[in-house]
Amino acid sequence: MALGDQQKNSALTRDILTVSELNQAVARLLEDSFDVSWVRGEVSNFTPAASGHWYFTLKDNGASVRAVMFRSRAAAVGFIPKSGDSIELKGRVTLYEARGEYQIQAEQMRRAGLGSLFEAFLALKNKLSSEGLFDADIKRPIAEYPRAIGVITSLSAAALRDVLTALERRAPHVPIVIYPAMVQGAGSALALRQALALANERQEVDTILLVRGGGSIEDLWSFNDEALARDISASLIPIVSGVGHETDFTIADFVADLRAPTPTAAAELACTPRDVLMERVTRASRQLTLAIHRKLDRLSQRVDRVAAGVVSPAQRLSHQAERLSSLVYRMLAATQRYDQQRRTRAERVTARLMSQLPEISSQQASTQRAVTALRACARRLQAMRVARLSSLEAQLRALSPEQTLSRGYAIVRNQKGEIVRSYLDIKLEEVLDLKLATGSASVQVQGLQKEES
Repeated sequence: MALGDQQKNSALTRDILTVSELNQAVARLLEDSFDVSWVRGEVSNFTPAASGHWYFTLKDNGASVRAVMFRSRAAAVGFIPKSGDSIELKGRVTLYEARGEYQIQAEQMRRAGLGSLFEAFLALKNKLSSEGLFDADIKRPIAEYPRAIGVITSLSAAALRDVLTALERRAPHVPIVIYPAMVQGAGSALALRQALALANERQEVDTILLVRGGGSIEDLWSFNDEALARDISASLIPIVSGVGHETDFTIADFVADLRAPTPTAAAELACTPRDVLMERVTRASRQLTLAIHRKLDRLSQRVDRVAAGVVSPAQRLSHQAERLSSLVYRMLAATQRYDQQRRTRAERVTARLMSQLPEISSQQASTQRAVTALRACARRLQAMRVARLSSLEAQLRALSPEQTLSRGYAIVRNQKGEIVRSYLDIKLEEVLDLKLATGSASVQVQGLQKEES
């Protein structure tokens, strides 16, 4: 960069520049002169700021340069570098004007020597992220009180021992179901998918731990499988991912419902410690006991208030007796008034009736003769009716069945109680009942004969 190239900048045409003006001009020159480039080196003095930005030095055997990676870019890296790591970063050259030091502003970062794998990792990560598989609003909540916890990992993995030890220490009351699967090498991604499908089919656990120990990016590559990531996202059971060490990131970590830095941490996040549960139970018991006592106190006060308004039976009977006496007195007084009113009214009606009665002395002799004649007529009518009754009684007595039976006749009935009037109604050897003037008899028919006229 020749000095003549700087003549276009008006700030450089002055006789004297301020330090700020000089640094600003140099910053523009650096940004205009260097394209975005990949740089390889070793991380040194790595410092993650509270803001999420990364500050570090990139060096090799002969030189070093300061570097910065802002939070928005660092969140997409997939791992946290540490001092001594060999990395490759893509960035632009800028000037930190406050100190006049040039630096690399990193946009992408990958582990050195793993360019193709890391590029595939980033491509898949960006693809799934654009589809929304990493969105927080689709994450399933982890059960706070799981009835059982499932673990997907290799039976020979140290991560399994770490998980079992942590769960035994924190929640010995929670059953554990292990779904064995390969976690490294050819076919491991398929084995992990099959174990996850089995857990979802059996539905015997409330949380699944997908874990394995640390390793290189090649060792962890099965956890970057796209099909496995989609199975994790579609799982009916919440999944906690604990793959590798704290600085290792896989696609499974991003798509899982919760990411733990280590397998042990995954076990700790999957359940509430038994001591905490016991403390909650104890606290709830105390609160319940206190609530019961408060309820009993309120009810006791209510009983006291009600009891204060309750009248004793003796007092109530006394009040009722007083009221009854008053009602009896009032009833007697009302009855006396009513009787007096009726007597007064009757006396007035009698007086009016007496004043309206006709003179009957002149009619008494005629009435007496009529009474005498009426009595004589009644006696003659009675004698006539007695004579007629005697005649009818004699006729009735002559026609009665008893009178007929007394002359030697009998009433014949069959076994159904029907009166027999013709020999046609009788069968040979049929048993008949005879009603006589005195008593009855049963006979059997020996023969039948038609009466000749």
